[in-house]
Amino acid sequence: MKLRTSRGLVAIALGTALVLSGCASGNDGGASPSPSESTGSGIPTPSAADVAAVEAITVTGDAGAEATLEFEPGLEVSAPTTRIVNEGTGEELVEGNQVTMHFVSYNGADAAKAGESTWATDSPQSFTLGDPQFDLLNPELIGQKVGTRMLLANPIEDADGVTTVINLVEVVSTKEIPTRAEGEAVTPADGLPVVTLDDSGKPSVEIPEGYTAPTELVVQPLIKGSGPEVTADSTITAHYAGYTLDGEQFEASWDSGTPASFPLTGVIQGWTQGLAGQTVGSQVLLVIPPALAYGSAEGHELQDETLVFVVDILDAS
Repeated sequence: MKLRTSRGLVAIALGTALVLSGCASGNDGGASPSPSESTGSGIPTPSAADVAAVEAITVTGDAGAEATLEFEPGLEVSAPTTRIVNEGTGEELVEGNQVTMHFVSYNGADAAKAGESTWATDSPQSFTLGDPQFDLLNPELIGQKVGTRMLLANPIEDADGVTTVINLVEVVSTKEIPTRAEGEAVTPADGLPVVTLDDSGKPSVEIPEGYTAPTELVVQPLIKGSGPEVTADSTITAHYAGYTLDGEQFEASWDSGTPASFPLTGVIQGWTQGLAGQTVGSQVLLVIPPALAYGSAEGHELQDETLVFVVDILDAS
Protein backbone atom coordinates (compact mmCIF):
# COMPACT_ATOMS: atom_id res chain seq x y z
CA MET A 1 0.00 0.00 0.00
CA LYS A 2 1.41 3.37 -0.89
CA LEU A 3 0.07 4.83 2.34
CA ARG A 4 2.34 2.63 4.45
CA THR A 5 5.39 0.47 3.79
CA SER A 6 4.49 -3.14 3.18
CA ARG A 7 8.02 -4.47 3.68
CA GLY A 8 10.84 -3.22 5.86
CA LEU A 9 9.74 -1.92 9.25
CA VAL A 10 6.01 -1.74 9.81
CA ALA A 11 4.91 -0.51 13.22
CA ILE A 12 1.84 -0.01 15.32
CA ALA A 13 2.71 3.12 17.28
CA LEU A 14 2.57 3.00 21.06
CA GLY A 15 5.49 4.80 22.67
CA THR A 16 8.18 2.48 21.39
CA ALA A 17 6.69 0.69 18.38
CA LEU A 18 5.66 -2.91 18.20
CA VAL A 19 7.46 -3.86 15.01
CA LEU A 20 5.59 -6.46 13.03
CA SER A 21 7.53 -6.79 9.80
CA GLY A 22 11.03 -8.15 9.46
CA CYS A 23 14.28 -6.39 8.74
CA ALA A 24 14.50 -6.35 4.97
CA SER A 25 17.66 -6.83 3.02
CA GLY A 26 19.03 -5.22 -0.11
CA ASN A 27 17.31 -2.15 -1.48
CA ASP A 28 14.58 -2.03 1.15
CA GLY A 29 16.94 -0.30 3.50
CA GLY A 30 16.89 -2.75 6.39
CA ALA A 31 19.63 -4.80 8.00
CA SER A 32 21.04 -7.80 6.19
CA PRO A 33 20.24 -10.58 8.65
CA SER A 34 22.26 -13.72 9.13
CA PRO A 35 21.84 -16.56 8.29
CA SER A 36 21.02 -15.86 4.67
CA GLU A 37 18.39 -18.60 4.37
CA SER A 38 14.79 -17.45 4.36
CA THR A 39 11.30 -18.83 4.48
CA GLY A 40 9.15 -18.93 1.37
CA SER A 41 7.78 -15.51 2.30
CA GLY A 42 11.24 -13.94 2.16
CA ILE A 43 11.52 -13.67 5.96
CA PRO A 44 15.01 -14.79 7.10
CA THR A 45 15.15 -18.04 9.05
CA PRO A 46 16.25 -17.80 12.71
CA SER A 47 19.37 -19.65 13.76
CA ALA A 48 19.52 -22.23 16.55
CA ALA A 49 21.04 -19.53 18.77
CA ASP A 50 18.10 -17.20 18.00
CA VAL A 51 15.60 -19.91 18.96
CA ALA A 52 17.50 -20.69 22.17
CA ALA A 53 17.59 -17.01 23.15
CA VAL A 54 13.82 -16.67 22.81
CA GLU A 55 13.19 -19.98 24.57
CA ALA A 56 15.17 -18.63 27.55
CA ILE A 57 12.79 -15.68 28.07
CA THR A 58 10.61 -16.17 31.16
CA VAL A 59 7.01 -14.95 30.84
CA THR A 60 5.03 -14.39 34.03
CA GLY A 61 1.50 -13.09 34.54
CA ASP A 62 -1.96 -14.49 33.94
CA ALA A 63 -3.56 -14.54 30.53
CA GLY A 64 -5.83 -11.55 30.07
CA ALA A 65 -3.46 -9.21 31.89
CA GLU A 66 -0.10 -7.65 31.07
CA ALA A 67 2.73 -10.14 31.13
CA THR A 68 6.24 -9.50 32.48
CA LEU A 69 9.27 -10.65 30.50
CA GLU A 70 12.54 -11.59 32.21
CA PHE A 71 15.80 -12.29 30.39
CA GLU A 72 19.48 -11.40 30.55
CA PRO A 73 20.36 -7.98 29.10
CA GLY A 74 22.12 -8.11 25.76
CA LEU A 75 19.62 -10.46 24.12
CA GLU A 76 20.09 -10.40 20.35
CA VAL A 77 18.67 -12.34 17.43
CA SER A 78 19.88 -12.32 13.85
CA ALA A 79 16.42 -12.85 12.35
CA PRO A 80 12.77 -12.53 13.46
CA THR A 81 12.11 -15.31 15.95
CA THR A 82 8.79 -16.38 17.48
CA ARG A 83 7.59 -18.66 20.24
CA ILE A 84 4.05 -19.62 21.21
CA VAL A 85 3.92 -19.16 24.99
CA ASN A 86 0.30 -20.23 25.53
CA GLU A 87 -2.14 -21.70 23.06
CA GLY A 88 -5.58 -20.12 23.20
CA THR A 89 -8.85 -21.91 23.76
CA GLY A 90 -11.24 -19.50 22.07
CA GLU A 91 -12.38 -19.00 18.49
CA GLU A 92 -10.00 -20.07 15.74
CA LEU A 93 -7.97 -17.36 14.00
CA VAL A 94 -8.85 -17.50 10.31
CA GLU A 95 -7.04 -15.71 7.50
CA GLY A 96 -9.02 -12.67 6.39
CA ASN A 97 -10.63 -12.14 9.79
CA GLN A 98 -9.89 -9.14 11.97
CA VAL A 99 -7.70 -9.93 14.98
CA THR A 100 -7.44 -7.70 18.05
CA MET A 101 -4.47 -8.02 20.39
CA HIS A 102 -2.72 -6.54 23.38
CA PHE A 103 1.07 -6.32 23.48
CA VAL A 104 4.04 -5.17 25.51
CA SER A 105 7.54 -4.46 24.17
CA TYR A 106 10.98 -4.90 25.75
CA ASN A 107 14.43 -3.78 24.65
CA GLY A 108 16.86 -6.66 24.24
CA ALA A 109 19.89 -4.53 25.13
CA ASP A 110 18.88 -3.64 28.70
CA ALA A 111 15.91 -6.00 29.25
CA ALA A 112 13.76 -2.98 30.14
CA LYS A 113 10.17 -2.39 29.08
CA ALA A 114 9.99 -0.06 26.08
CA GLY A 115 7.10 2.32 26.69
CA GLU A 116 3.67 1.56 28.07
CA SER A 117 1.81 -1.58 27.10
CA THR A 118 -1.58 -1.63 25.42
CA TRP A 119 -2.97 -3.11 28.63
CA ALA A 120 -1.80 -0.02 30.53
CA THR A 121 -3.29 2.35 27.97
CA ASP A 122 -6.41 0.24 27.36
CA SER A 123 -5.73 0.45 23.62
CA PRO A 124 -5.77 -3.00 22.01
CA GLN A 125 -4.70 -2.98 18.36
CA SER A 126 -6.44 -4.65 15.40
CA PHE A 127 -5.23 -5.91 12.05
CA THR A 128 -6.43 -8.21 9.28
CA LEU A 129 -4.90 -11.66 9.57
CA GLY A 130 -3.13 -12.31 6.29
CA ASP A 131 -2.37 -8.65 5.54
CA PRO A 132 1.16 -8.76 4.05
CA GLN A 133 2.16 -5.81 6.24
CA PHE A 134 2.00 -8.15 9.23
CA ASP A 135 4.02 -10.93 7.68
CA LEU A 136 5.72 -11.94 10.94
CA LEU A 137 2.44 -12.55 12.74
CA ASN A 138 0.45 -14.19 9.98
CA PRO A 139 2.10 -17.63 9.68
CA GLU A 140 2.33 -18.03 13.45
CA LEU A 141 -1.22 -16.96 14.30
CA ILE A 142 -3.26 -18.45 11.45
CA GLY A 143 -4.88 -21.57 12.90
CA GLN A 144 -4.25 -20.56 16.51
CA LYS A 145 -7.12 -19.51 18.81
CA VAL A 146 -8.20 -16.44 20.76
CA GLY A 147 -6.17 -16.30 23.97
CA THR A 148 -2.90 -17.27 22.27
CA ARG A 149 0.17 -15.53 23.70
CA MET A 150 3.23 -15.29 21.49
CA LEU A 151 6.74 -13.89 21.82
CA LEU A 152 8.29 -12.12 18.83
CA ALA A 153 11.94 -11.03 18.89
CA ASN A 154 13.00 -8.90 15.95
CA PRO A 155 16.25 -7.14 15.01
CA ILE A 156 15.47 -3.51 14.15
CA GLU A 157 17.93 -1.24 12.38
CA ASP A 158 17.97 2.46 13.27
CA ALA A 159 20.50 5.29 13.28
CA ASP A 160 22.30 3.75 16.26
CA GLY A 161 22.66 0.30 14.73
CA VAL A 162 20.61 -2.87 15.18
CA THR A 163 18.53 -3.38 18.32
CA THR A 164 16.51 -6.48 19.15
CA VAL A 165 12.96 -5.69 20.28
CA ILE A 166 10.99 -8.38 22.08
CA ASN A 167 7.19 -8.27 22.02
CA LEU A 168 4.65 -10.35 23.93
CA VAL A 169 1.39 -10.44 21.95
CA GLU A 170 -1.90 -11.75 23.30
CA VAL A 171 -4.90 -12.22 20.98
CA VAL A 172 -8.08 -11.05 22.72
CA SER A 173 -10.70 -11.36 19.97
CA THR A 174 -11.37 -12.11 16.33
CA LYS A 175 -14.28 -11.47 14.01
CA GLU A 176 -15.26 -12.05 10.43
CA ILE A 177 -15.56 -8.94 8.29
CA PRO A 178 -17.26 -8.47 4.89
CA THR A 179 -15.19 -8.88 1.76
CA ARG A 180 -16.74 -5.90 -0.06
CA ALA A 181 -18.89 -2.82 0.50
CA GLU A 182 -22.58 -3.51 1.03
CA GLY A 183 -25.33 -0.91 1.09
CA GLU A 184 -27.42 1.41 -1.06
CA ALA A 185 -26.02 2.38 -4.46
CA VAL A 186 -25.38 6.11 -4.95
CA THR A 187 -25.49 7.78 -8.37
CA PRO A 188 -22.21 9.69 -8.77
CA ALA A 189 -21.93 13.23 -10.12
CA ASP A 190 -21.32 13.59 -13.84
CA GLY A 191 -17.81 13.87 -15.18
CA LEU A 192 -16.00 11.91 -12.47
CA PRO A 193 -13.77 8.88 -13.05
CA VAL A 194 -16.02 5.89 -13.80
CA VAL A 195 -15.78 2.89 -11.47
CA THR A 196 -16.65 -0.63 -12.67
CA LEU A 197 -16.68 -3.70 -10.38
CA ASP A 198 -15.86 -7.26 -11.33
CA ASP A 199 -17.63 -10.28 -9.84
CA SER A 200 -15.40 -10.24 -6.75
CA GLY A 201 -16.06 -6.54 -6.13
CA LYS A 202 -12.62 -5.39 -7.25
CA PRO A 203 -12.90 -1.98 -8.93
CA SER A 204 -11.39 -0.70 -12.13
CA VAL A 205 -11.35 2.98 -13.04
CA GLU A 206 -11.77 4.74 -16.38
CA ILE A 207 -10.66 8.37 -16.52
CA PRO A 208 -12.96 10.41 -18.81
CA GLU A 209 -11.33 11.96 -21.85
CA GLY A 210 -10.30 15.53 -21.10
CA TYR A 211 -10.74 15.11 -17.34
CA THR A 212 -9.14 18.02 -15.50
CA ALA A 213 -7.33 17.35 -12.28
CA PRO A 214 -9.26 19.00 -9.42
CA THR A 215 -7.58 21.48 -7.11
CA GLU A 216 -9.80 20.41 -4.19
CA LEU A 217 -10.46 16.98 -2.70
CA VAL A 218 -13.30 15.11 -4.42
CA VAL A 219 -15.28 12.71 -2.22
CA GLN A 220 -18.00 10.70 -3.99
CA PRO A 221 -19.79 7.86 -2.15
CA LEU A 222 -20.69 5.08 -4.60
CA ILE A 223 -22.31 2.79 -2.04
CA LYS A 224 -23.79 4.08 1.23
CA GLY A 225 -23.26 1.59 4.04
CA SER A 226 -25.48 1.28 7.09
CA GLY A 227 -22.70 0.83 9.64
CA PRO A 228 -21.29 3.28 12.20
CA GLU A 229 -19.71 6.55 11.14
CA VAL A 230 -15.96 6.73 10.66
CA THR A 231 -14.10 9.47 12.52
CA ALA A 232 -10.73 11.07 11.76
CA ASP A 233 -9.10 9.04 14.54
CA SER A 234 -10.73 5.71 13.63
CA THR A 235 -8.76 2.63 12.68
CA ILE A 236 -10.41 1.20 9.60
CA THR A 237 -10.28 -2.07 7.72
CA ALA A 238 -10.67 -1.52 3.99
CA HIS A 239 -10.19 -2.89 0.52
CA TYR A 240 -8.81 -0.23 -1.79
CA ALA A 241 -7.38 0.38 -5.24
CA GLY A 242 -5.28 3.39 -6.26
CA TYR A 243 -4.78 4.92 -9.70
CA THR A 244 -2.96 7.80 -11.31
CA LEU A 245 -4.80 10.13 -13.70
CA ASP A 246 -3.66 8.11 -16.70
CA GLY A 247 -5.83 5.29 -15.37
CA GLU A 248 -2.88 3.12 -14.31
CA GLN A 249 -3.34 1.17 -11.08
CA PHE A 250 -0.34 1.56 -8.78
CA GLU A 251 -1.55 -0.65 -5.96
CA ALA A 252 -4.59 -2.53 -4.68
CA SER A 253 -5.33 -4.62 -1.62
CA TRP A 254 -7.64 -6.69 -3.83
CA ASP A 255 -4.56 -8.16 -5.52
CA SER A 256 -3.41 -9.79 -2.28
CA GLY A 257 -6.95 -10.90 -1.43
CA THR A 258 -6.69 -9.40 2.04
CA PRO A 259 -8.04 -6.03 3.20
CA ALA A 260 -5.73 -3.69 5.10
CA SER A 261 -6.18 -2.15 8.57
CA PHE A 262 -4.70 1.23 9.48
CA PRO A 263 -5.44 4.32 11.57
CA LEU A 264 -6.69 7.34 9.64
CA THR A 265 -4.24 9.42 11.68
CA GLY A 266 -1.39 7.69 9.84
CA VAL A 267 -2.34 8.04 6.17
CA ILE A 268 -2.31 10.82 3.59
CA GLN A 269 -4.57 13.79 4.33
CA GLY A 270 -6.88 13.01 1.43
CA TRP A 271 -7.81 9.69 3.04
CA THR A 272 -8.28 11.19 6.50
CA GLN A 273 -10.44 14.05 5.24
CA GLY A 274 -12.30 12.01 2.65
CA LEU A 275 -13.22 8.99 4.78
CA ALA A 276 -14.05 10.76 8.05
CA GLY A 277 -17.83 11.06 8.19
CA GLN A 278 -18.43 8.09 5.89
CA THR A 279 -20.11 4.94 7.22
CA VAL A 280 -18.93 1.34 7.51
CA GLY A 281 -20.14 -0.64 4.50
CA SER A 282 -19.63 2.30 2.13
CA GLN A 283 -17.62 2.44 -1.06
CA VAL A 284 -16.04 5.85 -1.67
CA LEU A 285 -14.32 7.37 -4.70
CA LEU A 286 -11.57 9.83 -3.76
CA VAL A 287 -9.78 12.14 -6.19
CA ILE A 288 -6.90 13.61 -4.23
CA PRO A 289 -4.82 16.59 -5.38
CA PRO A 290 -1.07 16.44 -4.71
CA ALA A 291 -1.25 18.79 -1.72
CA LEU A 292 -3.36 16.21 0.13
CA ALA A 293 -1.38 13.23 -1.19
CA TYR A 294 2.43 13.20 -1.47
CA GLY A 295 2.89 16.80 -2.63
CA SER A 296 6.31 17.57 -3.94
CA ALA A 297 8.07 14.92 -1.82
CA GLU A 298 11.40 14.71 -3.58
CA GLY A 299 12.04 11.32 -5.12
CA HIS A 300 8.66 9.81 -4.20
CA GLU A 301 7.24 7.75 -7.06
CA LEU A 302 3.89 9.57 -6.66
CA GLN A 303 5.41 13.03 -6.32
CA ASP A 304 3.11 15.79 -7.64
CA GLU A 305 0.51 13.18 -8.73
CA THR A 306 -3.26 13.56 -8.46
CA LEU A 307 -4.45 10.20 -7.13
CA VAL A 308 -7.72 8.35 -7.57
CA PHE A 309 -8.76 5.79 -4.95
CA VAL A 310 -11.75 3.50 -4.61
CA VAL A 311 -12.14 2.45 -0.98
CA ASP A 312 -14.50 -0.15 0.50
CA ILE A 313 -14.86 0.59 4.25
CA LEU A 314 -15.35 -2.86 5.81
CA ASP A 315 -14.94 -2.07 9.51
CA ALA A 316 -13.92 0.74 11.87
CA SER A 317 -12.99 1.00 15.51
